[in-house]
Amino acid sequence: MLSETVISKGYQTVIPARIRKAHNIMPGDVLDWIDSETGIIVQPRKKRTLDDIIGLVKAEGDAVESKKRAQKGLK
Repeated sequence: MLSETVISKGYQTVIPARIRKAHNIMPGDVLDWIDSETGIIVQPRKKRTLDDIIGLVKAEGDAVESKKRAQKGLK
């Protein structure tokens, strides 16, 4: 089903309710905008909870690399 929104003068738009509900998009979630050859892909990225990040960072190793991996959701 097609959904459309209008871009405001401040370059803001609204996520249609049907899409917000279907993907459980909540305030504070981040939308990643990906420019592809076929168009724009918009993907929601959920806020991380403490349970999500436990075990992502290792005690030894490179702290910067651990942070990058954690930001990408990798373990």
